[in-house]
Amino acid sequence: MEESISGFKRRGTWDEVVEHGERITRALRDADVDGAAFDDWDEWRPKSHERLGEDVNEKTAQQASVGEGEGEKAGKTPNDDLKTAGEKLSRSYERVEEGDNEGAVESWQDSINYVARAADSAGRKALRKVEDTVYRNVMTQLAPYYFDNELVSANIQQVGRGTGDERFVFEVNVNDDELKSMVSETLRDFEDEIDRWHIDTPKETEVAEVVEGVEVPVTDDEQRSKSTTN
Repeated sequence: MEESISGFKRRGTWDEVVEHGERITRALRDADVDGAAFDDWDEWRPKSHERLGEDVNEKTAQQASVGEGEGEKAGKTPNDDLKTAGEKLSRSYERVEEGDNEGAVESWQDSINYVARAADSAGRKALRKVEDTVYRNVMTQLAPYYFDNELVSANIQQVGRGTGDERFVFEVNVNDDELKSMVSETLRDFEDEIDRWHIDTPKETEVAEVVEGVEVPVTDDEQRSKSTTN
C-alpha cells in the first residue's frame, strides 16, 4: 500500500484491491464510523465476486447520478406540482377579491414555488437520462470508476489492459483529516499483524444444508461397501 496526501493507494490483482477496500472499511468501522455515508461506501467498494466493467460500473453510474429534488423526495411528479401550483394561483385570485392582499401574495408565492419544484423535478429526470448514457458509454472509457461522498473519495481503474495480466489501481481517501489519521494507524497495524487477510466471499450453502439435516447422497464407493458387508 502507498500512502500520500491524496489517500491510500494499492496496485495489484483484483483480490488485492478488494482486500484494500475491505481493510479500509474495517478501519473505518473500528473508528466507530457508521451511518448512510458509510453504508454507501460499503455498498460501492469492489467485492471479490464482482467485475469492474459490470458491477462496479453499474454502482458508479447509480451513485454518480443527480440526486432527488424536493418534489421527488416528497413523492410528487412534475404534473402533481403543476396542479398544486394552479390551485394556489386560483386561491391567490380569490383572496384578492376578498381584500386579503397579504394572503394573496402568500398564495402567489406558493404557486411560484410549486412551479419551480415541478421544473426542478423534470429537469433532474431528463438530466439523469443523459447523464447515464454519457457515463456508461463515454466516461468509463476515459476515466476511472469513482465514488465520492462526505466520508470517502475513491477511484479504481484497470491498467495494463490487453497484456494478459490484469492489474488494478485502487485509491481511497478519507475526507476528514483526523479520521484519516486514525485509519492510517489502523492500516499500519493490519500490515504488521495480519499475514493473510481472508477476503469476504458469498457464503457457500452446502455445509449449512448438511448441518440442517438435508440428506447427503451416498457415493458409489459407500454403496459398494454396504453391498459387500451385506
